[in-house]
Amino acid sequence: MDVEVRSTSGSGGGTLPVPIYRRRSNAYYRFTQQNLPACKPVLTPGLVITIFLLTGVIFIPIGLMALRASQSVVEIVYRYDTDCIHESFRSNKVAYIKDRSISKNCTQFLKVQKHMKAPIYIYYQLDNYYQNHRRYVKSRSDRQLLHGLKYNDISSCQPEESNNGLPIVPCGLIAWSLFNDTYTFSRETAELKVNRKNIAWKSDREHKFGKDVYPFNFQNGTLVGGGKLNPNVPLSEQEDLIVWMRTAALPSFRKLYGRIEVDLEAGELLSVKFVNNYNTYSFGGKKKLVLSTSGWLGGKNDFLGVAYIAVGCCCIFISLLFMLLHVRNSRPYGDSAYSLWNRKAMLIRT
Repeated sequence: MDVEVRSTSGSGGGTLPVPIYRRRSNAYYRFTQQNLPACKPVLTPGLVITIFLLTGVIFIPIGLMALRASQSVVEIVYRYDTDCIHESFRSNKVAYIKDRSISKNCTQFLKVQKHMKAPIYIYYQLDNYYQNHRRYVKSRSDRQLLHGLKYNDISSCQPEESNNGLPIVPCGLIAWSLFNDTYTFSRETAELKVNRKNIAWKSDREHKFGKDVYPFNFQNGTLVGGGKLNPNVPLSEQEDLIVWMRTAALPSFRKLYGRIEVDLEAGELLSVKFVNNYNTYSFGGKKKLVLSTSGWLGGKNDFLGVAYIAVGCCCIFISLLFMLLHVRNSRPYGDSAYSLWNRKAMLIRT
């Protein structure tokens, strides 16, 4: 903005500087003075009723489509931690899971109720497992996962940062408690191949876990947590670890184990061999095996469809309620409460 100073005569005969402001352009002046044209819609009863009615008409079909897509997903959910335990240890499950001399193998049969189209995703589900606990989440070193022994500051990994004076790679409680149950599937006499490649996020494999970082001094202490890692395979290729290290926000969660890439027909009987290694008995947790197909919205989840339908129904109900009130209490524009208030204000002034 340009400024020009001119002198004027004051009451005492002196001169006073008076600034004169010149605007650069009409548009610039209107912008600075917040005088630009704006849309100011008037929310009349008819407009409000129309908006709510259109929202309901749009939301309900979307909710029905999402709900149908969720219902088309076929799932098999089986809790195996209660069945895959020796009869003599039913009353003391913690002793059973800690006793390494007892075989943890268990075979169960699952029946396919509906046709399952490949790929069929295999998940393990853990309940009452708080991966979002503050001390648990902080017990890791992202820089060590990327750079390995080149990064020395692993104080955040306590209490699993070192063993016998040597650092642990990967360090921290999250890696130490790696899930280590295994599943083997067979149909009739043929074993079903499980594809365990590309189960982790591509961004995690390429940018968060080093391609030249190998496990070192891992699970060598007196207290062993979960699974062990192959010291000859870099962390970027150990996808079980990568999946496990992406911690869950809720105490009940699923993590991807692998994929079956052949169709399963309705009525087929699957033989599943479990290796029940992971200790969830000491804190009252649950372990489940989940086989699931996928739709255009992903896995089975009715929440999105139900939410859309509920919001749409509420909007239609509100629009009908407003319409009823507007019809019963309608009045012409010339006899509004605002005009009545103006007349009362004029009487008060006189």
